[in-house]
Formats: sequence, structure tokens, C-alpha cells
Amino acid sequence: MPEGPEIRLAADRLHHVLAGRRIVAASFTPHRLRHAKRRIEGQKVRRVTCHGKAMLTEFDCGVTLYSHNQLYGIWQIRARGETPKTNRSLRVALHTEQHSARLYSATDIELWPTARLDEHPFLSKLGPDVLDPLLTATKIAGRLQHESFRKRTLGSLYLDQSFIAGIGNYLRSEILFQAKLAPTARPMDLTRRNLQRLARATLAVSQRSYRTHGLTVTPTTRKKITELDSDFAKTRFAVFAREHRPCVNCSTPIERDQFTARRLYWCPVCQPG
Repeated sequence: MPEGPEIRLAADRLHHVLAGRRIVAASFTPHRLRHAKRRIEGQKVRRVTCHGKAMLTEFDCGVTLYSHNQLYGIWQIRARGETPKTNRSLRVALHTEQHSARLYSATDIELWPTARLDEHPFLSKLGPDVLDPLLTATKIAGRLQHESFRKRTLGSLYLDQSFIAGIGNYLRSEILFQAKLAPTARPMDLTRRNLQRLARATLAVSQRSYRTHGLTVTPTTRKKITELDSDFAKTRFAVFAREHRPCVNCSTPIERDQFTARRLYWCPVCQPG
């Protein structure tokens, strides 16, 4: 499933072709959205953004198209008149004079009043977006010490979207590795220094993945990894999907465990319990 950086990059692409432009034609295949066509056609898009893994397309008539890609959903952008070759099921199509944006395969789609987005049953449960420019390391450290989260293991907490939205499987493994903390550690047992290091790693890894379109490691670290592994997909990460491969820092084989029924990778030496 795409994580926060991938969803925000997709939102950026949609914003680039839709924001400030009028929707001259639209189609919605879900039956519950059968009236959306009349509401949207002729309206301008104010902006496209996201919160965690939810995409939000805001129109100037006071409504926002909420969509969640889940595992298989994907937005495709083409010049107007071009249609992607795909066997996917079309859910939404938004056409401007110049471009067409089509959402395929997603099932979680709603048209919602913009002024009441904070009441949306999914959005209302989310924590701050991990790529929100207003999110700081100090705020993350504060959330780590909140009564709702401080007793949880980090391996569990870092997939909880009510803690921070947008962190998924690969970010979780990479953040904990950079912070040098075991997935079994709990915020309540960490020193202030460790809490701050974890908070900074949360921002640094997530922002780096967004800036580089999927690389979670620094150029220096990636150079070390490429000397050990020629698989491009594996060199994107320090530990994720690198089970049994040597740790880039200490050469100890990376281990794989299950936390909240999801795979997690870590180094038992660099991340002592």
C-alpha cells in the first residue's frame, strides 16, 4: 500500500493539472455518487492535497472529493482525449480543457462538505500528517509521551494512523533504524534524548522519501548499500526488505519480525532492546 510520501506526490501531480481549472466534464461510477456529476461539472478545483493516505480534491462550490487508494487504487493523468490502456475499473474521471484525471480501482470514495471534513468518519480519527509542514519534532515528542501512546511498543504505535498519519510499513522500519530503537521499546521507557532522536528521525526519513520519490537513506548510506547489494529496490532502504542482508552500519544480518500482523525489519545490534 502506498504510504504518505507516495500519496503526497500523487496529490502534487493532481494539483499541478487541476488546481485553478474548471471541470468541464466528470463521471462517477459508484452508485452512491450518481448525483456528483451535476455537482462537480462547471466547478473549479481549488486545490488537491492529502491527509495521511487519503486524497482530498477541493472544489470552489464547497465540497471535497475524498478518496482512499487503499491497496489497489491509482490516479492516472493524461492529456485530454488520451485514455490509459488498463484493465482496471474506472471509478472517477475529472476532465479539464487540457487534462483528464482518472481514479481506478479505489472503492472508498465520497463527496463531502469541505467545512465539515473534520467530521468525516475516517479523517476525524487521524493524527497529524507526517508531511505537514507545521509538524515539528517537538510536537512528535509530545505525542509520544501522551497517555494514549506512551505505553505502546514502537512497532505497534508506528502503524497507528491516530498517532501520525501517513506512516506505513517501510517508513516504520526505516524510522526505527535511524533512531536506533528496537521495535519492542515503549515511549514511556525512553530517555528524553531518545525521544527527541526518534521524533527527528520520523520527520527526516519521511521527508527524505518524499523529496527523493522513495529513497529513505542518505546518499552516503545508499552508496554503502550499493556496494553490498545490486538490487535497486533493496538499495532504497537501510533495513526494509533486507532480511539476512548485512546491516550497513555493523554487518549484522537484518532480522524480520511481525508487528501488528505486518513485517518489520531491524538490526538487533544497532537497535538494542
